[in-house]
Amino acid sequence: MGAKAKKAMAKKLKKTSSQFSASSNKKDAAADFLPLEGGPARKLPDREPLEDTASVLYIGRIPHGFYEKEMEGYFKQFGAIKRLRLARNKKTGKSKHYGFIEFESPKVAKIVAECMHNYLMFEHILQVYLIPPERVHPKLWKGVNRRYKPVDWVEIERKRHNKERTLEEHKKLVEQITKRDQKRRKRIEAAGIDYECPEIVGSSQPASKKIRFDDE
Repeated sequence: MGAKAKKAMAKKLKKTSSQFSASSNKKDAAADFLPLEGGPARKLPDREPLEDTASVLYIGRIPHGFYEKEMEGYFKQFGAIKRLRLARNKKTGKSKHYGFIEFESPKVAKIVAECMHNYLMFEHILQVYLIPPERVHPKLWKGVNRRYKPVDWVEIERKRHNKERTLEEHKKLVEQITKRDQKRRKRIEAAGIDYECPEIVGSSQPASKKIRFDDE
């Protein structure tokens, strides 16, 4: 093979290798990843970003006095509120210092979560988080429109104390009062206090209203 033929072959090989490297670089640039087991490069299909539909917020560390009416008046400045619920104790009705708010717009809910998280309110640092729709409990809003009515424990205790009792229940009540009075007398004597305690006069009628404490 002559010198001219060798030079032509080298030029042809160089041109072919440059074309191959250029085509492979284009494929690699267009491809997202190369399979580990070999083969041609692959490109993932383009996906549109998922729309943020979370509109429910968890609010923790709620201060005392910041209840449903106050929360609604404060958070409605961001946007329309769909539902609001403050967790309360079933027996006492006191706030458990956490609650949930649902806004009509997911964008408003996102803004509230960004603005109000770690916000200082009445010496309490609020904790505000978005709850994904799939994690919202189906019974979260059960009884949300039910108005809270405080329990009148004074009236309940009054009815319990003034209820009609049988003779046995009446005797047992008088015995309990007498035992407490004796313990009180012993504590007064042990303290060295010269005090004459009034006598307890119990009625034989089976009604708690007949029991009285005389000062004589």
